[in-house]
Amino acid sequence: MPQEDTGLVLPATDRHDAPLYERMKSQIRVRIDSGDWPVNHRIPSENELVDMLGVSRMTANRALRELASEGVIVRVQGRGSYVAPKKRSANMMGVRNIADEIAERGGVHSADLVLMQAEVCNHDLADALETSVGEAAYHSVIVHKEDDLPIQLEDRFVNALVASDYLQQDFRETTPNAYLSRVAPISKAEQFVEAVQPQPWECKLLSIARSEPCLLVRRRTWSSSILVTSVRLLYPGSRYRLESSY
Repeated sequence: MPQEDTGLVLPATDRHDAPLYERMKSQIRVRIDSGDWPVNHRIPSENELVDMLGVSRMTANRALRELASEGVIVRVQGRGSYVAPKKRSANMMGVRNIADEIAERGGVHSADLVLMQAEVCNHDLADALETSVGEAAYHSVIVHKEDDLPIQLEDRFVNALVASDYLQQDFRETTPNAYLSRVAPISKAEQFVEAVQPQPWECKLLSIARSEPCLLVRRRTWSSSILVTSVRLLYPGSRYRLESSY
């Protein structure tokens, strides 16, 4: 969208001896907190900040980078920086369908299908799926989006004996969670959460910088006594949080 006059200034005495990047951050926060720049408003680019404020590119980059790490703005690779919405949440308790979560927040879910293929289990994959080496498994990689913003990268392996028609599903219309819940209802689940640095290919799919910290959920689910799926769910840390209550 066109960028209107920002009105950004750098007061000489914003704070005693405050560095330029801190003063830039403060002024951007003022525009956001005042409501002048609402959620999803495009923030001036590094080049625009350099031109309008007469600062170095390094200073502008640091200000935007730190605002992104603090969750104030969202930087979308190839598109620019935007005022961040309130961080989205996923409940750690239970196995929710991400499309349902997004709908409950009033958002629109969409998905990009990156990979759908059959594979033969090696030792590591056989262990993960509690099956034998040489057995068939299905592998899917999907980017889930909320209002066209990538919020989850799903990298899933599925026991082919349990979900024989997995590859025939259109996961742009439904989700693997919804399909698997129907053909193999969950009786048991285990999951582990950790903070990670994403791989370059993951950054590209999620439209995030390589320095963006992410939350990784590793999950396995069973139906009766049969292990159905092993999945990695990667969330950009600036766009998502995991929560639970007891």
